[in-house]
Amino acid sequence: MAKHKDAFSRLIKALCALPNVGPKTAQRVAYTLLQHKRNDAQELADALTHALTHVNHCQCCNTFCEGELCAICADEKRDTTRLMIVQMPADIVAMEAAHCHDGLYFVLMGQVNPTQNMDLSHIALNELITRLTDSPVQEIIIATSFTAEGDATAYVLNELLKDQPYKISRLARGMPLGSELEYIDAGTLAQAVYERSLLNSNEKLPEQP
Repeated sequence: MAKHKDAFSRLIKALCALPNVGPKTAQRVAYTLLQHKRNDAQELADALTHALTHVNHCQCCNTFCEGELCAICADEKRDTTRLMIVQMPADIVAMEAAHCHDGLYFVLMGQVNPTQNMDLSHIALNELITRLTDSPVQEIIIATSFTAEGDATAYVLNELLKDQPYKISRLARGMPLGSELEYIDAGTLAQAVYERSLLNSNEKLPEQP
C-alpha cells in the first residue's frame, strides 16, 4: 500500500496548482506560511473553503458569483441588446473600470490553445448557445485578448456565430500585440471598444459620443 505523503509535501503539491508557481516557489511559500504567517494561512484556508462552498457560476453570464445572478446581470439598467464575450472574469473588471460598455457580458472561462491541447471543450460554448437562445441580443462584441490564443478563440466564436442574425464585432487593433485585457489601461481599452469593427458585414458601427 502506498504511503501517504507528509503534510508539508502535500501543501507544496497543492500550492503548485497556482498559476506560475513551480515546486521551488511553492516550497518557499509553504515555509513562509508555516513559519511566519500561520494566522494568514488559516485565514486563507477559511476563505478558500468558504468560496468553494458559496461561489458558483452566474446562470446568465457564467462569471463567478454568489447566488443565481451576478450584480451586472441583475441590473435592469444594462443594455440587453449588446453582449460582450470575454475570456475570464478579470476581463469584466477591466471593462467596467474603463466605463466603455453598458451592455451585458458572457465569460468563456478559458481560451482555445491547440499547442497546449486546449480545444473547444475548454471554453463554455454550450453555455453561450444556451445564453443566446431566445435572447434580445442584437450585437455580439468579441473581446478576447490580442494573443495567439485570443485570436484563435475569436476565430472559433466568429465561425460559430457568423450565420446567426447578430452584428458581430471585435475590439479594435489599437491595443499592443500580445496583450491581455486585464493588463490594458482603461483609456486604451475604452478606445478599442469604441473603434471596434464588424466581422460579418461591411457596415460601420455608429460612432460613440
